Formats: sequence, structure tokens, C-alpha cells
Amino acid sequence: MKILVSLIRNLLGGIIIAGDLLTRGSKKKRPAQQQQEVNQQTQNLSLYQFTACPFCTKTRRAMYKLNLPIEKRNASQGSKHRQELLEGGGKVKVPCLRIEQDGKVEWMYESSEIIRYLETRFA
Repeated sequence: MKILVSLIRNLLGGIIIAGDLLTRGSKKKRPAQQQQEVNQQTQNLSLYQFTACPFCTKTRRAMYKLNLPIEKRNASQGSKHRQELLEGGGKVKVPCLRIEQDGKVEWMYESSEIIRYLETRFA
């Protein structure tokens, strides 16, 4: 039963990823200097995610459209990033955006909240 659930989850995840790739549209265009500043600002951001998670796909799609080169960290079972997420954020829940700013670290969960934050900061 566990194998069947895993198989279905992976199949649906693959369909979601394929749909995203086929329909994602174009990236936000910025002047080179402005894009360089955005790239600099995103160096303090990391997205903890699972590849086949639909909410992670939604978040990655928003990052793509906003042209944000945010590091993606796979938090799957047994990964070092999963342990970082648990220790830093307090729970293994994805997507989770790690925001490092002014010497402080904030862990933001919920795809809609993450997307709203990114749109407010970078749109």
C-alpha cells in the first residue's frame, strides 16, 4: 500500500512539473543593473522544497516569473537540508523560504505567504 501511494504521488508530481514547464511563460525583464541588484539580494534567500510537491511547484513558478535566482534546497528524507529545516524552522514542512537579513534568520512557510513576500519585495 505504501509503495502504491508513493508511486501515485510521484506520478502526479511529474504531471504537475511537466504542466508547469509547458505553461510557465516568460521571466520578468529588468535592466542589467537592476537584475544584478536583485541577484545580490536573493543570495540571502533559500527555498527548502520537495521536487514533486505542488505547493513547491507553485512557489518555484512565481520565482521563475519574477526572475529570482533563489537557491533551492531539496529537503527530502535523509538529506542534510531536511535536518537544517527541522533545526532552523522547527518543522519539516515545505515550501519554506529561509530569509537571512540584518543578522537574523526568518523561516517563512506557506506558498501563498512566500509568493506575496517575493512579489512585494521584488515585483
